[in-house]
Amino acid sequence: MQVEWYGQSAFRLSTSEATVAIDPFADLSGLTGRGMRFDYPAIEGLEAQLLLVTHEHPDHNGVEAVGGDPVILRSTAGRLESPIGEVTAVSSEHDESAGTERGPNTIFVFELEDLRVCHFGDFGQRALRDEQAEAIGRVDLLLVPVGGGPTVGAQQAAAIVDRLSPRWVVPMHYRTPRISFLETADAFLGLLAHVKHLPGAVFDTAALPVEDAPVAVVPAAP
Repeated sequence: MQVEWYGQSAFRLSTSEATVAIDPFADLSGLTGRGMRFDYPAIEGLEAQLLLVTHEHPDHNGVEAVGGDPVILRSTAGRLESPIGEVTAVSSEHDESAGTERGPNTIFVFELEDLRVCHFGDFGQRALRDEQAEAIGRVDLLLVPVGGGPTVGAQQAAAIVDRLSPRWVVPMHYRTPRISFLETADAFLGLLAHVKHLPGAVFDTAALPVEDAPVAVVPAAP
């Protein structure tokens, strides 16, 4: 399975048979008026069969960036049919106040090429609840926010990794040279025993190392 990180929480996951896009961002040039910089390149040329949107914030719901007339699952919960088979959408919150500050968030779980993928969106709860972990189940590739602020930070993200014990974990939604807000991934990476920095924003899971504990896979910022 090939994975591409577009920045923030936006990903493309592709096999020879299907492409899944997750949380594409819209035009965020308006952030400059609020004193924030968001310089990730625009998402171009991306076509998918399935598009997942974890919540309705503009750095996650830019559905117009994805072509190919995909089936769109957005801001929902349940066990849902899709072009790649069943997708599990687990209800969660964007904050520590039962969603009353920033609203709901969906954790999406699905399988591609016999790998179970879990994308946490803008998960902001104090901790993962038992029933959420049970619904998520086994995870091979975990995509989790680590930059704090409106989502979990390093310690909470590391606790999620400990709880789910994935083969690989890709940090997302953190400060890079492309943006001027959130915390960096450094504190999170310092809590994991195995860290693999990649030279680019695209990687193939077949080329990733497998260790006796979860491996943090860090794509280069696009």
